[in-house]
Formats: sequence, structure tokens, C-alpha cells
Amino acid sequence: MSTLDFSRRQFLTNMTTGMTGVALSRLMAEAPRGQPHHAPKAKQVLQIFCPGAASHVDLWDHKPMLEKYHGTPLPGAAEVTFQGKNGNLMRSPWDFVAAGQSGKKISSMMPNMARHVDDIAFIHSMASRTNTHGPGCIYMNSCFTREGFPSAGSWISYGLGSLNENLPTYIAMQDIRGEPPNGKANWSNGFLPAQHQAVSMAAQQPLRNLSRPANISVAEEKATRAFLHHLNQQHASAHPENDELRARMNAYELAAKMQLAAPEVSDLSREPKHIHELYGTGDANKLKAAYARNCLLARRFLEQGVRYVSLYCASRASAVDGLLNWDAHKTLKADYERHLPVFDQPTAALLTDMKQRGMLNDVLIIWCTEFGRMPTHQQGTSGRDHNPDALTTWMMGAGVKGGVSHGATDEFGRRAAVDVATTYDFYATVLHLLGLDHEKLTYYHNGTNRRLTDVHGHVIQGVLA
Repeated sequence: MSTLDFSRRQFLTNMTTGMTGVALSRLMAEAPRGQPHHAPKAKQVLQIFCPGAASHVDLWDHKPMLEKYHGTPLPGAAEVTFQGKNGNLMRSPWDFVAAGQSGKKISSMMPNMARHVDDIAFIHSMASRTNTHGPGCIYMNSCFTREGFPSAGSWISYGLGSLNENLPTYIAMQDIRGEPPNGKANWSNGFLPAQHQAVSMAAQQPLRNLSRPANISVAEEKATRAFLHHLNQQHASAHPENDELRARMNAYELAAKMQLAAPEVSDLSREPKHIHELYGTGDANKLKAAYARNCLLARRFLEQGVRYVSLYCASRASAVDGLLNWDAHKTLKADYERHLPVFDQPTAALLTDMKQRGMLNDVLIIWCTEFGRMPTHQQGTSGRDHNPDALTTWMMGAGVKGGVSHGATDEFGRRAAVDVATTYDFYATVLHLLGLDHEKLTYYHNGTNRRLTDVHGHVIQGVLA
């Protein structure tokens, strides 16, 4: 029989084998190896996110010209932004004060954060692609304004894997006031395997149902887990195409491992009194105390090897403007005098605590918000409207050059003007510090190799140590 003379059954068999090989090679090519592309400076990430669009010109980006021309029109045509017409230029209600050896000026409402300016690299020239909170938060987390794309934490989980098999790779810690705009889409796995979605938790929401029943011995529990693992593997082998099934099995197995690890990590009573006082966990301001406990818990999770922790300070929009988040359309001064005391001491304590413990050798800290705010007042109010054309973010810790400011907005803080940076650039830099090339970290989906930074992005060299 010649090489071309074979039956239909043989043809289909050979074709199936060949296609299986192609599929396997595709999976092997896109599967995360848990190894960086180059030597990393950082191993973990702490993301601090202030939803509601925290005002750059009231917190981090000092504009003397805004003070000089307070009460006069912004040069150029009248601005019509998210909620309508804008009034005149409005200086910050608080002075900016020089801090550290770098002399960096930040709001006088953040005396504790001022102690860290020499360790922080500010990026003052960021811009967003949207002026709406929900899409803005998703964009700042995933580089896309639409739902369905993986968050940065999920990409990093996919690319590098776990540092602790008994705890989640990615944790999203919610403020006591609730989830941020667009909720779980901010830490979604998108089209990545389901195991890379964050586990959502918080100090005020203790993990329930993790304790081993009193009538079950350690040996019995271990044997039961081993048997269940055997059954799970058999079932998974029978359904190799079902990624969600395997992810659910992994989640249940992780939950079982967390029975031992999570209660110990989340038990803040193990911390000494001076640490609680440093963070302010017992503060009379219940919002501040709750956020302080989240900050302390974030440090404990990072100490145990959680790869990516998102820590939220404030929540989604509310019926009362600016009450639950940084969205100060009407009464900026009153709103921020509510939020800044909640944010300042606990966040600064977290940075201090991590630095003293040597954690900044391995942990990259990033601070984010979805966009900035206008340098003018919103017409008829003493607040500021949305400004997608200018915002500040910052980095600190492993691989970051402290005491520097990259880029700049114009003289009034209206638009990013010098060395304009995008969210793509921001996360290209984050991935670079983790040893990952943002152009090589890809996942084949819907006919194309997708990546966190889409088809954009350059590493921001000016913030690298």
C-alpha cells in the first residue's frame, strides 16, 4: 500500500493526533511558566486605590499659578466637562508644604504621608481615556474601559504564579463602605483562567466556615482531602476542555488549605499594641479604624507571600456626593476633610511598617485613582468636576527611584503636558519591575494574542532605580 493509500478512519485518526499536537503546542506556548523574562526587582505588588477620582491638584500636584489666579477664568474657551459648565479657577483649600530632603510639596492635610516623599516616584503626567467612574476604574486596573478584560493582578498571577500555596495569589481588600465603581470587574480574570481572579475580603468581614469541626481529627481531615483530590483529578481528566471546572476544584482545594493559614494571618490580635497604635486600628473614627485594619491585614498577607494585594480606600458613588468616595463635585473641602484623615495615618503607617521590616526590597507599592479633577470649580458649587486629561499616580518600593517626579501637567493642572504617560506605560513599568516584558506576557484569546497593555506601552525609565 502506498503512503497515499489509507482509509478514511486512518485519515481521521492521524488528523486528530495532529490537531491534538497543535493544540498542545499552543497551550505549552501560552502557559505561564512562573518565571520572569528578566531579573526582577520586585516579587509582589501592593496596589492602593482611591476610587472616586482623587484630585491631583489638591493632594500631590502643587500649582502656584492656580493660587495666583484663583477666582479668574481658565484661559481659553469656557470648559464644558462631565457635569456641565465650569466656573473660575479654584485654588486648593489647603496649603502645600515642602517635605523631605527632596522638598516635594504635597497637601498639608497629609502630614504622615509627607514623611515618605523621598521614597516615592510621582508620575504627574498621567491621562485617562474616559471621564466616567466605572469605566475609569476598570481602565486603571485593566487598561481597557470595557468589562471582560483581565486586571493587572490577574495578569501577574497568570505570569508569575503563587508564592504561597496556602493563600490566594491575588487578594482584593474592600473598604467598609463597599466595592468601588463597577465592583468585581476591577479584579476580574477576564478571559484568563478563572483561578487568576482575585479573592475579595476585608478585615471587617472575617472568613467564615474555615474552622475544622471539633469531631474531626487532623488525620481524618488529611485523608479526606487526599481522597477528594484523587476524585477531582479523575473527574478533571474526563473533562480536559472545562477550564472553569478545574478552576473551581482548585478554589475548593485552596479553601481547604486556607483553613490553616487564613485564620492565623487574619488574626490582628497577634499584633503588638504599638503596631495597632501606629496604624490607628482603634481610632474613634470608625471609617479610619476599619481602613487601618485593612492596611494592617494587607501587610500580613504580603508577608505570607500573597503575590498581588489591591487595597481600596473608599467605594462606589453614593446618593450624597463625595460621602463614600473621592468624587467631590459639590463640597470638596468638606468631603476631603472627611476622607484625608481616613487615608493619611493608616496608609503612611503601612509604608513605614513595611519599610522597617525590609519588605520594600521585594514589594512594589503603587497608588492609583481613575482620573483627576478640574482646576476650576464646578459651576454653582465649591467642588470640582471630572478631568480625564490629568491625574497623578505614584510608585514606591522595590526597583523604584524615590524622591523624583516624572512628567508634569500644564501650569494650572488642566492637562498632562510634559512626558505624557498612559495606563499602558504605567503597567508596562510595573511588569518590568516584576521581571516581565509587557510585550511577551500574552494569552491567546478570540483569534489574537492579548496582553495587559493591548498594543501600547513603554516602560517609564525615569522612575526606575
